[in-house]
Order: sequence, then structure tokens, then C-alpha cells
Amino acid sequence: MTAWVDPGYFQTFIAVVEAGSFSEAGRRLGLSQPTVSEHVKKLEAFAGQRLILRDTHSNLLTDDGQAMLEFARSILDANARARRHFAKSVKRRHFRIGACEDLTTGWLQDAMRSFIKVHPDVDLEFTVALSRKLTELFDDGALDMAICKRWPDVERGELIFRDRVVWAASTPEPVFRDDEAQLVLYPPPSMTRIMALSALQRAAVSWRIAATSEDLNGLVMAASLGLGMMAHSSSLIPQGLAPCVNDPRLPELGAIEFALMRKKTADRKLCAELSAAIRTKVGGQL
Repeated sequence: MTAWVDPGYFQTFIAVVEAGSFSEAGRRLGLSQPTVSEHVKKLEAFAGQRLILRDTHSNLLTDDGQAMLEFARSILDANARARRHFAKSVKRRHFRIGACEDLTTGWLQDAMRSFIKVHPDVDLEFTVALSRKLTELFDDGALDMAICKRWPDVERGELIFRDRVVWAASTPEPVFRDDEAQLVLYPPPSMTRIMALSALQRAAVSWRIAATSEDLNGLVMAASLGLGMMAHSSSLIPQGLAPCVNDPRLPELGAIEFALMRKKTADRKLCAELSAAIRTKVGGQL
């Protein structure tokens, strides 16, 4: 048995079997009949077995020929899949984006959908976390882009929009029990948690944390059950909740900003296009 065989011999062998003749296989492949015969002979030398029994009227596969046919098709299929895989891997790009959870159910989805439609070759890696965590990941080089909250007096990143923070609950009525504001909050170091507790402390309003959760779904569920109020961006209030009506017991919470940070070494074209898609969607929503 020879140590190596040209993959083209497998293609010729398959063509002979499917065409039923050496001459027709040569016509389909653009090869002369002697070349087709030579390919089959070399494949038989590789196998060390007769693969085709030839006479003037027919070409019959031997048992080894039948086995070779299955191997040949499998080998050519594997070669084709390998070419497709590596052709795609060369062209594909990877982009890492982080966003605070408040944004993931609203206009950010629409912006990402528009971006993906234009760039199907980009593999996206999403990270959803509290804004401070996203900032840490961005500073560590783990994100190409981050969209998160920032304090109004902190000039970092590109300002996307500024929004008023309000109290939100399952109904417009504020949630108090025994004159204590009932709260549903993210754990530290949440920015909206700091805003809520600081405002209540300044206003000398008693409060109680009725529920905490590290993700927005947990907070929404707790608020929907009537356990307490959330401090939330007024334009991003989750479905099923409503801003609380003005109440002298509830202090104003102020405003919060959402900023976009881009890594200097990230793909500039992707950053620019995704930033533009985000600005467009924000402009249409606010």
C-alpha cells in the first residue's frame, strides 16, 4: 500500500461509479479516459486491492470497491467541511460588548438587531452586569464596548442619554408599611440603590429593604408582587410596573446618565457603526 493518495483520485473514483463508465467520468471531470484509468489504478495501488472489475460492457465494484466508495465520499465531505470552516473563521470577527441590564429589554435590542443584520460575520459576546462591574471589566480590557450608567458629574465615555430616576411599583401607589418605605433594590454597589437610600436618608424617611436581587427579572418579580418600590430610570421602567405618583413622603431621586465607552484598540469600524445604531435608536425612543 502506498503511503499517500491524491484526494483527486477519490473524486475520479466516485465519478466512475456514478457515471457507470470511465469515458463518461472523464467527460464530467474534464479528464481524458487514460487519466481516469490511471487515477483508479493508483487508488487501487493505495488500497492494495482491486476496486473495479472491468469488461467491455460494465464496471462492477468489488467489496473493497464498495468500501472505498464510502471512504472516498466521507473523505471528500470532510475536506469540504474543513474548507468551509476555515474560510469562515478567517473572515469572522469577534466583538465583546457589555450593557447594564436596564437596557437589555428595550431599544438596545433593536440597535443590536440592526447591527447584526448588517454584520452577520461578527460573533458577539454579551456581558450583562451592574454598571460598576462593567466599568471594571472595561478597564481590565475584557470588553470592546460598554454601555452603562454613570453619575452626572462623572465625564467618562460618550453620553448617550440622561434620564430622571423615579420610584416604580406594581401600582402607582407608593408602597409604605407602618410609615416605612418598602424597597426592592439591587445589592451594592448598585448606583440606583445608592441614590434611593441616600435620598431617603436626607429626607429622614424610614425605609426597609423588602427584597434584593442581582438581576432585573428578580427585582421586577418582587415589585410585581407588591413587596416594594424600585428606583429606576423613568424611560426604561419594565413592563408590569408603573411610576409612583407624587407623594410628600417620597423624595426626588435626581437624574442618571448612560454612557458608551469604546476600547481604543477595538475594531474602529464596528465600534463606529454600533455606536451610530445605538444613537439612532435612542433618538427615536427619547
